[in-house]
Amino acid sequence: MPNSPLKILYQDETIVAVDKPAGLLCHRSRIDKFATEFAVQKLREQMGQEVFLVHRIDRPTSGVLLFALNSTTARDLSQQMASHEICKSYRAIVRGHPPQRGRWEEALLEKPDRMTDHGAQKDKPPQAAITEFETQTHWEIPFSAGKYPTSRYAEVLVKPKTGRRHQIRRHFNHMAYPLIGDTSHGDRRHNRLFREELGVSGLLLVASGLEFRHPISNARIQVMAKPNEAFEKARRQLSLFNFGDTCDAAEV
Repeated sequence: MPNSPLKILYQDETIVAVDKPAGLLCHRSRIDKFATEFAVQKLREQMGQEVFLVHRIDRPTSGVLLFALNSTTARDLSQQMASHEICKSYRAIVRGHPPQRGRWEEALLEKPDRMTDHGAQKDKPPQAAITEFETQTHWEIPFSAGKYPTSRYAEVLVKPKTGRRHQIRRHFNHMAYPLIGDTSHGDRRHNRLFREELGVSGLLLVASGLEFRHPISNARIQVMAKPNEAFEKARRQLSLFNFGDTCDAAEV
């Protein structure tokens, strides 16, 4: 909601993690020159001090966003992020019934965004990208999005081992399990089914967890975020209409 404070998930003298709402840009961007609110600006005003953004999550994705409160801590956490020492987990609702567990290794070609990557290196070679996942719950509902009379969906716990642009969204699309609500890499027929039959819109992807080494104490810190309202509504609606076998879902 506009002007509402960001929910703080973790805070100490050097680090703060917040639950970024879907639709909020991490920082000022050419993506939307008319946007007036950004996570960095909101948290700076909320805390009354300078904050340093450690990483980014896409505008339509909600969940854990990590900040440092001084440049030294920011440098340490950024190095952890670059060396893949920080463990990230996401929850997504996808079309179809993926395997119980999987690992997808597919190099991704970096696609510079004409709005945000002005001046970026062009013609970069494909970058290694690895995505691991576990299927938590699956549903089958009596609505058609194409040639079949029913539609199948699943909730997956995703643990990307690299951090390429739109990696989760692109990998799951290439596996033929596109994320619901993804207007760039998803399936518009299933996105429409969710809007019209279930009353759910938006990208169903949540940055649900982040685990890192504290730069001062060296303790492992784990920060978790619950799915947003749209994600929870999708769960409820899918469960209401489900008539297939459902595997147990792990709690966030």
